[in-house]
Amino acid sequence: MAGRTGKEPPSARLRRIHKALHRARTLLRRSAVDYFRGHGSDWVVLVTLLLSVPALAWATLTAPLWAAPEALVLPLIVGGLLLRPISLLAVYAAAAGALVVESVLLGPYADGAGRVTPGTVLVVSAVGFVGLLIAQFRTRVGVPWTGGGTMLFDLRERLRVQSQLPSLPKGWHREMSLRPAGGQSFSGDFVVAARTGAERRTLEVVLTDVSGKGMDAGSRALLLSGAFGGLLGSLPPHAFLPAANAYLLRQDWEEGFATSIHLVLDLDSGDYELFSAGHPPALQLSAGSGRWEEKSAGGPLLGVYDGVEFHPVKGRLRAGDVLMLFTDGLVETSERDLADGIDRLTGAAETYVATGFRGAAWHLIEKVAKDVNDDRALVLISRS
Repeated sequence: MAGRTGKEPPSARLRRIHKALHRARTLLRRSAVDYFRGHGSDWVVLVTLLLSVPALAWATLTAPLWAAPEALVLPLIVGGLLLRPISLLAVYAAAAGALVVESVLLGPYADGAGRVTPGTVLVVSAVGFVGLLIAQFRTRVGVPWTGGGTMLFDLRERLRVQSQLPSLPKGWHREMSLRPAGGQSFSGDFVVAARTGAERRTLEVVLTDVSGKGMDAGSRALLLSGAFGGLLGSLPPHAFLPAANAYLLRQDWEEGFATSIHLVLDLDSGDYELFSAGHPPALQLSAGSGRWEEKSAGGPLLGVYDGVEFHPVKGRLRAGDVLMLFTDGLVETSERDLADGIDRLTGAAETYVATGFRGAAWHLIEKVAKDVNDDRALVLISRS
């Protein structure tokens, strides 16, 4: 009936409208995503800024004491953050034209306040130059300013999540604390850990200290943590550090060495092996004697020599025992050598024996190396 009369059923019309709205919404969303990723068109921002330039010029001509000629730097700043360099030049041309118009209509700057002065031209030109440099930098990086911070935040969160220790069976406790140098968000110290084996009854923890500190070391730590996380559990324990060393050598970094300590712990028996690559020794507290013992496995730094071997030191965690892994930033400074730092750490750790070292990792860093300008990390494994 609808075909003979030429009328479209209401349900079909609603479906067609719904599809059209869905296509429009999808196109808008894709355009927004492309823009914030740096691949979309910036014509909306460009048109808005081009319209703001004459608006600011009109405000200056009507009320120069309230809307100074220097207000033209506002669209230049926004353009430097959002526009591509070629689009930014159009805004610059409009701003230059507005300055010329304002200078002619307001009269010589010697006639009073609110005129276009040589200082005004200098300020607008300087802001435009800086904005162009920012736009060119964003173009080279390929990340818009709105996405650069988001990307760094995402990378930091991925590193934090990857550094989390896996849950352990009843009778075991683990905790970890990382503290970057200078209060920054990125650290050259990182941890990768996993439960491996046929029934996941083996805990493997790798604590690594990348050379340098702060953002420089943090960028290398981001790369290495992903690579080390992929190697952990994919290779036999004795093959992990040689593979990590070979990977680091292939990077050919100018400052490319790192120290690392690899713990392989049997969660059933408490037996463990420690492999070390130039890392400070681990510390084990024996509940029977109440003494701390250094567990040192010799081995060269990662990323220095090719074809090296790493031999483990073995031990066992009994009921009440504690094992601490840490980086040199926690125990060694320019005013304190390694031995003194270890004595200070073990002395501070004695106060947490009664509590089973619950929440001790963060507090130990606060007590031992709170104001140290170096990356610090501490991993605690205890058996109750």
